Amino acid sequence: MDNKDRPVYIISVAAELVDMHPQTLRLYERKGLIQPKRSGGKTRLYSERDVEKLREIRRLTQEMGINLAGVEEIIRLRDELWSLETQFRAEAERLKTELGEHLESLKTIPALPAPGDGKPKKKTGDKERPVYVISVAADIVEMHPQTLRLYERKGLVAPKRSSGKTRLYSEHDVEKLREIRRLTQELGVNLAGVEEIIRLRDELDTQQNQLESEISRLRLALLRELTPSLSNSEVG
Repeated sequence: MDNKDRPVYIISVAAELVDMHPQTLRLYERKGLIQPKRSGGKTRLYSERDVEKLREIRRLTQEMGINLAGVEEIIRLRDELWSLETQFRAEAERLKTELGEHLESLKTIPALPAPGDGKPKKKTGDKERPVYVISVAADIVEMHPQTLRLYERKGLVAPKRSSGKTRLYSEHDVEKLREIRRLTQELGVNLAGVEEIIRLRDELDTQQNQLESEISRLRLALLRELTPSLSNSEVG
């Protein structure tokens, strides 16, 4: 077990470390945001990783003004990011083990981009074609045109402009607006939370593309190394 995952802090100590009330920690546990371990006597025990997560929840709520509905979605996305990274790194290590000494240059896995460093994958094709004027886009997603203008000012959606400066929305824009509506209306996420969620999803997309590219490169390298061996064995 990683030292950071060792359950050592009782709730009063953990609450003091993160400058929160113990009842707040219990609330976050009920919400599924944090999952402390239990001792034999059922006492909650928090790890250093739990404390780090609690500090991040405090930053999201107090500094960024994100409500708990948004925090729940953000924590889920960050867990997904961590799982994705772990999964792809394990696969990369497996492939490099198979390559053995053939490709010394592939020993180091490229570092993942820091949050916000990478550019999200560019989506091409019909979904990116700007075709809907604002009144039509608003009607499709069942929103008021002023709401779409607000989301544009917040940077949540960026419609193209015609030569006459008319806003034109693509199918991809419409999909993003539907997701914003789901987050705000169905999940109750406030706009501060929506902004962070959109950013995290772009980051997830970026990292997935980068990692998939690295895995494909390793598989191709492995195939090139194995092909001569297979051919020689067949000749023998």
